[in-house]
Amino acid sequence: MALTPEDVVNKRFQPTKFREGYDQDEVDDFLDEVVVELRRLGQENEELRQRLSSSESRVEELQRTASEAPAPAAAAAEPAPVASAPAAETPAEPVAAPEPAPQPAAVAAAPAYTAPSADETTSTNNLLQLARRLHEEHVREGIEKRDALIAEGHATAARIVSEAETAQKAQVEAFENEHRARVERLDGEQKARTEQFEADYRARAEKIENEQRAQVERLDNERIGLEHRIDELRTFEREYRAKLKSYIEGQLRELDGAAPGSTPGTPEPVSAQGGAPGSYQGFGSN
Repeated sequence: MALTPEDVVNKRFQPTKFREGYDQDEVDDFLDEVVVELRRLGQENEELRQRLSSSESRVEELQRTASEAPAPAAAAAEPAPVASAPAAETPAEPVAAPEPAPQPAAVAAAPAYTAPSADETTSTNNLLQLARRLHEEHVREGIEKRDALIAEGHATAARIVSEAETAQKAQVEAFENEHRARVERLDGEQKARTEQFEADYRARAEKIENEQRAQVERLDNERIGLEHRIDELRTFEREYRAKLKSYIEGQLRELDGAAPGSTPGTPEPVSAQGGAPGSYQGFGSN
């Protein structure tokens, strides 16, 4: 398929996504240069075709002129014998002699249609051969230049496509490397964040455990203190009961051993109680 400037102008490439590519302005400028060069070459090829066409027309004209030129010369050469024939047949008639007078005019006009000489024919043939050779050379040069332009256009297109594919591949690899590095960086950040969170969680758990341990120890100390206080209260209760019991028994004994003359139910003086009230007061003080 021949590559034309319109093909280059109308060529549209598929835009890439998430990948880098060539600078679009540089590619457009290069394609514009390619279009200008193709148009120049096309115009030059058209001029060569026109020159070839004009050369062919000139060759045909020369061939037509060469083929038509001998005919008038032969036609002009034939009347000469006809004009001399009547003179040979009737030499005795004096009146017939003036009749061939118009013939000299025809004979005088004949040199314009005389047959070309051998040099002119050779020159014409050489000119025709030269024209034919130039025509063939122009045609061959035009074909060679056309083939060269087509091959150059295909090579340029293949090179551009190859460079674009190479650049696209490099861009894909760069994007994959960048993506891989970004994923690794995010994984490292996530791992560091997880480790920091676990360290904070352990520190907080240890702190809470220490606080709970301290609170348990404090509660244990309070429990021990309360148990000691309860033991003291129980001891005090036993002592109190024992003193109260001994006091009551002493009072009962005093009531049982009271004098017969004393009035029942009348308490004795404090000095006569034998220190019982003192023991009671001592009990009360405890």
